[in-house]
Amino acid sequence: MDWDQFDMNPKVIAAVKKANIKSIKEVLNLSGADLQRLTKLSRMDVQCLLKTVSHAVRKNCMLTALQLYQDKDHHAFQHQKLSLGCPVLDDLLRGGIPLVGITELAGESSAGKTQIGLQLCLSVQYPYNCGGLECGAVYVCTEDVFPSKRLQQLVDQQHKLRAEVPLEIIQKIRFGNGIFIEHAADLDTFSSCITKRIPLLLARGMVRLVIIDSIAALFRCEFGAQDSVVKAQYLQTFGAQLHRLSTRFRTPIVCINQVTDAVSETNIAQCSFSSLDERVSPALGITWSNQLLMRLMVSRTPQAEYLQRPALQHPGGVRTLRVVFAPHLPISFCLYTVNLEGVKGIGIKSPL
Repeated sequence: MDWDQFDMNPKVIAAVKKANIKSIKEVLNLSGADLQRLTKLSRMDVQCLLKTVSHAVRKNCMLTALQLYQDKDHHAFQHQKLSLGCPVLDDLLRGGIPLVGITELAGESSAGKTQIGLQLCLSVQYPYNCGGLECGAVYVCTEDVFPSKRLQQLVDQQHKLRAEVPLEIIQKIRFGNGIFIEHAADLDTFSSCITKRIPLLLARGMVRLVIIDSIAALFRCEFGAQDSVVKAQYLQTFGAQLHRLSTRFRTPIVCINQVTDAVSETNIAQCSFSSLDERVSPALGITWSNQLLMRLMVSRTPQAEYLQRPALQHPGGVRTLRVVFAPHLPISFCLYTVNLEGVKGIGIKSPL
């Protein structure tokens, strides 16, 4: 048992290790007096230990159907989503990113994946009535350096992007102080990040959003074709841990993913069309796909029927955000642009 992952006084953790207590089950099977005798801790420290491990076992409280019906506020909170900071994009996703579950954002290079991730890091810090969660975000970089200059540009332009939010609210938010950056270039570092450091930030109420940019980079050089079983085990382990974090803390997990050319009939059936003659599918295969609640794909080229419309002629080009699958959404898409202010939907949405 890794006791360091619990948010407890280091003195308590050290005493539990010294007493050779190896599991939560052992703690709960011992009386308070026995724990005091074994760990040499005070009565108050033992109570703190018991309370912490009990919360870890209980996780989510159970509610009856009558309680759910009577508790309107809980019902509304249960269906709350994290806004993307744009009404057009939120309309496509019926409110935004679900609070529980893993959302994947896949697409080719320069399609705007990181831009959407940065915008979410700002959006999560807004008040609840503005689509945020009044909390910070963790941004995990696995390949490139965190784009701090671009983030500062977005912060400076928030009053233009979020014109519907009163200026005094925007000015009160210290966006830069609410974003925690982690760098994880290998599997061991990433595993330590999602099992130790991120749970600590979540438990302390400092963050309510986790962005991983990108999940595919961790596996690009680590495994060959003959290592598919080991690779699948890592993906399942990471997926399970991310699900536990999302469920326990009601925190959206957004994983940015890359794409590969669809070279088989199976991949072609699951692919997204990023241009008129190129077919691609998200990296990491079906094992990773099974970990996801929702898959979104972005591409730089919009649908062919929109290319000649004057209203869609933008200097930075038009991109497409597509819902590939989600339990609560139809397969659909919308167009958007990326400019100095951030990611903005164009307002033309169509079901497939």
